[in-house]
Amino acid sequence: MEKDGQKDKLIIKGIEFSSRLWVGTGKYGSLEEMAQALEASGTDVVTVSVRRVDLKRTAESLLNYIDLKKYKILPNTAGCYTVEDALRYARLGREAGLSDMVKLEVIGDEKTLFPDVIGLLQATETLAKEGFIVFPYTNDDPIMAKRLIDAGAACVMPLGAPIGSGLGIRNPYNIKIILETVAPRCAPLGCPVVVDAGVGTASDAAIAMELGCDAVLINTGIAGAKDPVAMASAMKHAVLAGRLSWGAGRISKKLYATASSPLEGMLL
Repeated sequence: MEKDGQKDKLIIKGIEFSSRLWVGTGKYGSLEEMAQALEASGTDVVTVSVRRVDLKRTAESLLNYIDLKKYKILPNTAGCYTVEDALRYARLGREAGLSDMVKLEVIGDEKTLFPDVIGLLQATETLAKEGFIVFPYTNDDPIMAKRLIDAGAACVMPLGAPIGSGLGIRNPYNIKIILETVAPRCAPLGCPVVVDAGVGTASDAAIAMELGCDAVLINTGIAGAKDPVAMASAMKHAVLAGRLSWGAGRISKKLYATASSPLEGMLL
């Protein structure tokens, strides 16, 4: 790992990602503001909801504000509550030429927006067999993470907290177990883990990266900020700092103090 982080590339299914901060395109005050935030974030991956995007690319289509030479499009199946709907919109996104990648969502509850993990597993297996590169949004459940990878998922995307809540990483211990669980299943590189949902501020993003996660996907935490462009920049630096910190290796925690300047060798 390079100390400046510039050569620390993330590769998933042969696709190279230069940024470990992925950014959503919803909830901005305007499409112009969205474009400015994407630029400030330094991302090379943007998610778009197939259910909400104008695939015909009329004048006000958000696709007209995304430089396809600069950004990779990650279509998502946001708003899908059944396996059938999720499959339909994943296929529609690919047919429209957006990408073979898909951020797969099968929502199980309208209030909490928690995933329907049984449906998610079924949809993952089907789409993987159809040649999709599946990035499933799931609970912070190590057992389900393992099953999704075995079903053909290219990575797992556990929630840090409920979608749009801004609560941060509520269960870092489960995230750590997920990292340990899925890594051996894709030796030698391991299976990427991308925290998705719940990140509210820069420190949340840094914590996710310090745990050893491979990337963070953020939408509301940026788009809902008072200054989305400034927050996008803050998230960029937080992800870089968290990744560098993880690579550097933190000191062990101790109950009592340890002097920074040892007494040995001191002149009295």
